[in-house]
Amino acid sequence: MVVRRDGAVMASAHEVAPTMQAALDNWEEVAPGLQAIQDRLEDGSLAGEPVDTAALDAPLPRAYEWIDGSAYLNHVILVRKARNAEPPKTLHTDPLVYQGGSGVFLGPNDDIVLHDPAWGLDFEAELCVVLGDTPLGTTPDEAGQHIRLFMIANDVSLRGLIPGELAKSFGFFNSKPATAFAPFAVTPDELGDALQDGRVHLKMRSTYNGEQVGDVHAGPEMHFSFFDLIAHISKTRDFTAGTILGSGTISNADRSAGISCLAERRMIEIIDTGAAKTPFMSVGDTIAIEMRSEDDQNIFGTIHQKVVAP
Repeated sequence: MVVRRDGAVMASAHEVAPTMQAALDNWEEVAPGLQAIQDRLEDGSLAGEPVDTAALDAPLPRAYEWIDGSAYLNHVILVRKARNAEPPKTLHTDPLVYQGGSGVFLGPNDDIVLHDPAWGLDFEAELCVVLGDTPLGTTPDEAGQHIRLFMIANDVSLRGLIPGELAKSFGFFNSKPATAFAPFAVTPDELGDALQDGRVHLKMRSTYNGEQVGDVHAGPEMHFSFFDLIAHISKTRDFTAGTILGSGTISNADRSAGISCLAERRMIEIIDTGAAKTPFMSVGDTIAIEMRSEDDQNIFGTIHQKVVAP
């Protein structure tokens, strides 16, 4: 579907592209047709129908690849302290990335099932890009032409499982369950002047159990831009259209901005008082994540999830 800019009205795009992946596979051919539908929704010549976000899956319910970076160095430093690990010596020069599961994604309102409270369930508010075909050897200067869409995500983490997995020197696996995405993906032009040099200069808002805990700026402290991340991952291989690349947890050194994950709050408590006081997520907890434009438009729609028992 194509959605009006205010997120309230949609129109089917099935005759232009039957699925999001089909659109990405043939982007140059279908993008004008998708744009024409949106133009008609915006000027009112196409009535459309109301959007029911509760009925929507993620924009890509599954993808060829899901790759997540960690471009916000304040987050890297804090979570490494939390598990008594030193940041890598290449922290400022070589991006951190991991490859997660992409066969099953959660929709914006899907529950998070907590199988064991000892696993340390946490949310992580992130930005993502969806790539078109991206060749091996893509440079930062070339990377922008391969970004098709932007999305936001809750990269769910199980903090209690991470140290043991990383101690085996083979990366995340059990500690990274299914990621959730907001209902709408937007083309880069929709971000306007907020999109600068591969960074989105807007704030990510996180509301935990009804309390706003973060209004964190995604732009200035993104040490590695999306252009840098794309160049890094394509150093040795090609990527196909539909690959999703995440920014990592958005984080600011200024504590007044709040948090985009509980691990940071717990580490700050340890620094200040010697002990973490905030528990990880438990059954009944809720998390809402959204990013608003300068004129307070909810660009991607809202991720709103509840933690439930199996």
